[in-house]
Amino acid sequence: MWKLIVGFIAFAALALFILTKSGGDIDLTGEKHDVAAGGHDTAASAPASAPVAASAAVEAASAPASAASQ
Repeated sequence: MWKLIVGFIAFAALALFILTKSGGDIDLTGEKHDVAAGGHDTAASAPASAPVAASAAVEAASAPASAASQ
């Protein structure tokens, strides 16, 4: 049983060593909750909402005309 534990520890140490030397982005400090550090780009999501706003404006402009025709 102790051989399995020693083997696991050796394998984990070897894996961490290889990942750190190969340039892997390893962060052992735990889960982060920093909003500013996130990779979320708000400018990239703004054009995606533009067609929705444009179609809403077209529907709002056509609503009085369709109400008058009924």
